[in-house]
Amino acid sequence: METDFTHPELNREVTAIGGHYVWVKEDRLPFEGREVLYLVGYAVLDTTCCGVGGFACALVPGFVVEWKSGVSPEGRPVSRVERIRDEAAQAEIRRCIRDSQRVHQVNFL
Repeated sequence: METDFTHPELNREVTAIGGHYVWVKEDRLPFEGREVLYLVGYAVLDTTCCGVGGFACALVPGFVVEWKSGVSPEGRPVSRVERIRDEAAQAEIRRCIRDSQRVHQVNFL
């Protein structure tokens, strides 16, 4: 399934219900003749009722179909991506990103 992905502004704190998060890096990973778009960031949980904490994470929008081929109404770059649904591919991509980026979790859109 192909979809548009609006690239977030890096190093900009986003307030969330339990704290905040920041995307600090955007990169592409070569994988089986294609490129996987992923973001690396961290979250700080400091406004929850259950205590404080934090973690490093990665988000994988999908395989790049068209790189920054459009612009959102807010002026952010938009890429066309293909979501990654194959569980074996997800497991291998997750391993590659964890090995290179030292993140606690890797999530797929």
